[in-house]
Amino acid sequence: MNKYRHYYSFNRVFLLILDITLITFAFKLSNLFRYGNLEFDYQYSVFFVLFALVWWIVSGFSNFIFRIDGLFSFDKKMANMINAFILHAFLLASCIVIFNLEQLSRLLLLYTYLSTALLIGISRLVMEQVSGYFTKSDMAHTRYVIVGAGSAATALHQTLNANDNLGTKFMGFFDDKVDKLSPYYSQVRGGLADLKEYCLQNSIDEIYYTLPLTDKEQVDELAEFAEDNFVYFRIVPDFSAIVERDMNMYFYHNVPMLSIRKEPLEIASNRVVKRVFDIVFSLGVTLLIFPWLMPLIALAIRIESKGPIFFKQLRPGKKNRLFVCYKFRTMRVNNNTELQASKNDPRITRIGAFLRKTSLDELPQFFNVLFGDMSVVGPRPNLVSQLDHYSKVISKYKSRHFVTPGITGYAQVSGYRGETKELRLMEKRVEYDVQYIENWSFMMDMKIIFLTVWNMIKGEKNAY
Repeated sequence: MNKYRHYYSFNRVFLLILDITLITFAFKLSNLFRYGNLEFDYQYSVFFVLFALVWWIVSGFSNFIFRIDGLFSFDKKMANMINAFILHAFLLASCIVIFNLEQLSRLLLLYTYLSTALLIGISRLVMEQVSGYFTKSDMAHTRYVIVGAGSAATALHQTLNANDNLGTKFMGFFDDKVDKLSPYYSQVRGGLADLKEYCLQNSIDEIYYTLPLTDKEQVDELAEFAEDNFVYFRIVPDFSAIVERDMNMYFYHNVPMLSIRKEPLEIASNRVVKRVFDIVFSLGVTLLIFPWLMPLIALAIRIESKGPIFFKQLRPGKKNRLFVCYKFRTMRVNNNTELQASKNDPRITRIGAFLRKTSLDELPQFFNVLFGDMSVVGPRPNLVSQLDHYSKVISKYKSRHFVTPGITGYAQVSGYRGETKELRLMEKRVEYDVQYIENWSFMMDMKIIFLTVWNMIKGEKNAY
């Protein structure tokens, strides 16, 4: 897909310019509705610059909100757009406070956001339709055929058809051995002997070869034909016979390698970004919140029940290395420390119930983050007894320990928090943890933190 990188870049620049233009128009429109003229005063001009600048920042961090190709479904694109506006509103609110713009009309802000969201949303719908038209029409700028009609060929066709609508058009399969009962039989244009003539007559741009790599002479012949006629020739190896899971392919210099796991945090630069954020965020919490909140919580814990302020427990961390995990004590002192808390648990104190409901009992874990044992976001560290049990009955359970555990995680903000009486609940938690590991991004961490804070404010029914 390297040949499309220039398209992606142009796409992003074009849509960013379009969005800034629409934002300008939205500001003019909002000012007209609110004040009856199109001229900005000084404060509103500053607000406009901040609005556009924050949108530019969000576009840089958010994945593919400036894309009109088919790499994501329309629903996914709209979800990304909504997430981008939520993040934008959060950042913009911070800027309003920092730059002392509190005097801005609330009605004006409402008009601006509604008109901006409406105009940008409509622009995406229009661009989506335009892109779809060029993809399906004879004006498609890339036409491709697939050599082979077996499982590898049909899987490739489904993937390209669903996920790569960059003005491309599928023209048919070519195979000498075709199952007439196959649902794709009507799309077979002929055998390999017919391929070259068909490519020349129909201006084919790409040939995907999916047959077993056993006929070197055939592969060389097609490669030479493609070179001579300015056609891209791509070999798609079929590993289905030996690989039964999703794989991640990459190159070490010129050596192709397959990895059983896609893990963005394998990349050193990503780990550095995550660690720097962990340190900065944790220092902010410990310096700004702890000095006044910790004495209040400590006093409340001590008044209600005897025992230490902090609860310390060994938890398995990255690669199952044990570390001491800190929490505010929420239970009366007891010997059942490996027993998971349950609803109406008699061990939980009244202040403990409040701390658990609001997740404030986890605050001391920011010290674990500074020590390097935990991250702000990551799979929650379970009990040692849970590690021993679930690693035997859930296939991917140990996979969650490839990364540093977190104070909050994707599973927790997705509704899988609290007691896990049933195996399926832990399986779902592991599923979300693995999704987080395989799809990590800085913006994903920001989203999880935002949802965690929101859940703390509204309270969670599974937090007990």
